[in-house]
Amino acid sequence: MFNTSTVTEFQLLGFSKIQELQIVHFVTFLAIYLVALMGNFLIISVIFLNPHLHTPMYFFLVNLSVADLGAISVTIPKSMTYVRTISYTGCAAQVFFLIFFMAVDVSLLTVMAYDRFVAICDPLHYTIVMSRESCVKMAIIAWASGLLYGSVHVGGTFSITFCSNVINQFFCEIPQILKLSCSDLYLIEIGILVFSAFVVFSCFIFIIISYVQIFRAVMKIPSMKGRQKTFSTCLPHLVVVSFIFYSTAIFTYMRPSSSHSIEQDCLISLMYTVVTPFLNPLIYSFKNKEMQAAFFNVLGKKKIFNSKSSCSNQRN
Repeated sequence: MFNTSTVTEFQLLGFSKIQELQIVHFVTFLAIYLVALMGNFLIISVIFLNPHLHTPMYFFLVNLSVADLGAISVTIPKSMTYVRTISYTGCAAQVFFLIFFMAVDVSLLTVMAYDRFVAICDPLHYTIVMSRESCVKMAIIAWASGLLYGSVHVGGTFSITFCSNVINQFFCEIPQILKLSCSDLYLIEIGILVFSAFVVFSCFIFIIISYVQIFRAVMKIPSMKGRQKTFSTCLPHLVVVSFIFYSTAIFTYMRPSSSHSIEQDCLISLMYTVVTPFLNPLIYSFKNKEMQAAFFNVLGKKKIFNSKSSCSNQRN
């Protein structure tokens, strides 16, 4: 039997014991991680370097990219190592930062839906409602909510005593940690999870209502080109929010523990911890014509600068 005084580390689940499959897993995760890092860093750089993108929507997109960088860095690097153990404090830190960045993601996705709602349904008051001060306050609230949720969940999860130290997941996930409990204190964390699910579901309902109003307003646009432009901006956001992020996260944290297998847990967890941060740059930016133009503009300036510097060196 284990308890909190004897558990100094946890044993994580590996994807495979076959060496060839471990190499495939390492290469695949490394490629995904590098693409996610480069994509999100590229978004942040392009938005900062282009004054035309200094708008509320892209301001929140920068914050979302930072949160995605953090979220994917919490789980992937550790899962690529061959060491399947993680220290007690390391596991607590992983839980904190994962919940922290997930809560920030939820808050930012909700704010971004509200930003699109105001921009399309009430454009005359957009500059007043989404002023610089308002955007900064919303971003601060989003990051503060992540800090609060991360702290509360770590306190609730690691206040329990443990009867085992084997976590059937490739990272420290709260539902899997609660299965190791041999005390009734895990009910505290379940209560916290239920409350968190209520808040997340409320944000999801708010997003859906916002997009219903947006689509109603879009259908009134006489120009087909205007409709397509609006749909190209809003639909990717709705896809990420509903089908990739919310559905997998809620499915993981709210379903009964007896209704799923270890393989299903790993697959579903991959969706909201790895796939979402990986796809966000592709969906939000590289299919956005403004971001594409800004990206090529930055590349063009660099080429011009390099050509001028080479010419000046040749003259000298």
